[in-house]
Amino acid sequence: MAFSGMTGFGRVEGAQDDWSWAAEARSVNGRNLDVRFRGPPGFETLDRIARDGAQARFQRGQITIGLQAKRAESQAQVRINLDQAERYLAATAALVADGRAAPPSLDGLLALRGVIEVAETEPDPEVMARVTAAMMVSIAGALDALKLDREAEGAALQSVLSGLVDKIADLTRQAGALAGEQPEVLKARFARRMSELIGDPAGLEARIIQEAAAMAVKADVREELDRLSGHVDSARDLLRGEAAVGRRLDFLTQEFMREANTLCSKSALSALTAVGLELKAVIEQLREQVQNVE
Repeated sequence: MAFSGMTGFGRVEGAQDDWSWAAEARSVNGRNLDVRFRGPPGFETLDRIARDGAQARFQRGQITIGLQAKRAESQAQVRINLDQAERYLAATAALVADGRAAPPSLDGLLALRGVIEVAETEPDPEVMARVTAAMMVSIAGALDALKLDREAEGAALQSVLSGLVDKIADLTRQAGALAGEQPEVLKARFARRMSELIGDPAGLEARIIQEAAAMAVKADVREELDRLSGHVDSARDLLRGEAAVGRRLDFLTQEFMREANTLCSKSALSALTAVGLELKAVIEQLREQVQNVE
């Protein structure tokens, strides 16, 4: 299964005997697979065929399958109900004889309810079976076209997502380089504060080192950076795969954001904070794009 998006469209036209039709399949993003079918009266059996076809090809997305059909010419039989027409004439005969009403015209008489009767001929079972079978083929073709359209979107998404993951990897490396400066910065900051409070911190060097070490432990982001690097590897593996990975990528973006938030909260350097904020922005872009992946 190729890397696939969730937006696409497919259309196939067909004809059989005196019927012609157009089958369309379209899809948009969805957390799960939701399939809907709309077809003409008399072809209700196609509903299950369409749903099964969609379930065999897709795992996520809101999919709408439509079939519009018409017959080449009407097969209806039209007849005049003479008995009903006679009853109307008899009912008005006295009024016409007294001069209180004009004799009914032919078009007026034919417009009265029940005078014109339209009876549809019963469809030929063999013809309907052939038409239904041909429509099934068209529905399958429309779903195949939709699948190709979604895979084309997936190919474009794959490139975009790979670029964003590469940015996350680069920012993680930048954060790692800056994180190594935090212990010295924290030590200098604590020494400065002690000097402001006490004046001459002579003899407190051991205390300064001890407190600075404790702060450095709390500000240590190596674990977060290691997890970010691991998530980058996992994301690249998913992007190289051919299965439906949308849900797993969505979960992975949540893990990315969790580590980025912790990185920012532990940061003691403005430069590291800036990298963390940019990291969060790129992860948010990744999350938005992942919503389009099957």
